[in-house]
Amino acid sequence: MQFRESQAIYLQIADYVCEKILLKEWKAEERIPSVRELAVQLEVNPNTVMRTFEFLQQQEIIYNQRGIGYFVSPGAVKSAIQYRKNEFTEKDLPQVFRNMYLLDMDIEELKPRFEKFKKQHFE
Repeated sequence: MQFRESQAIYLQIADYVCEKILLKEWKAEERIPSVRELAVQLEVNPNTVMRTFEFLQQQEIIYNQRGIGYFVSPGAVKSAIQYRKNEFTEKDLPQVFRNMYLLDMDIEELKPRFEKFKKQHFE
């Protein structure tokens, strides 16, 4: 995984976990990789993954079954969508709007491009 300097690594890992859930690669009530497994897979310190898992538990996206491991929460998709929407609208969207303003673009110009993107990547 390539990490960006503009965001804490544990939050980037949280985005990675949310993406796995939203793409239905990790389903509700399924066990997810352990702290150590994910740390090895992503080539990060296990403490960083532990911080991610604690954060995701607070967001009710995953939960811990003591002695067994971490699991995807039953309402994880809804929680992950809410978390990612908040992140997008607070951090990414202001820059998109700024660029649109500077380029004299209208939202209507983006709709066809968004539809084309969805068809190419998700259908």
